[in-house]
Amino acid sequence: MTIKHINVLISGEVQGVGYRAFVKRHALDMGLTGYAENLSDGRVEVVAEGPESELEHLLIMLRKGPAHAVVSNLEISWGEVSHLADFYIY
Repeated sequence: MTIKHINVLISGEVQGVGYRAFVKRHALDMGLTGYAENLSDGRVEVVAEGPESELEHLLIMLRKGPAHAVVSNLEISWGEVSHLADFYIY
């Protein structure tokens, strides 16, 4: 199984609506590692590592978001694996 790395910047109404906790719950369910962090410009950054199929599934969940979120855009970039441990919220 090949591990991949993804960095996603999520725009919209994604802070103060439980978005990071939503991401962490789904990432852990999928066996992914990484983190979700609020950015000062109102976006959320998600960095995740795991099997490509699970990362693709995470992207579907990131587009959906939790009930009170309104996702307007995802900026997606694939990068080098850095062997992250666990999944954190910052």
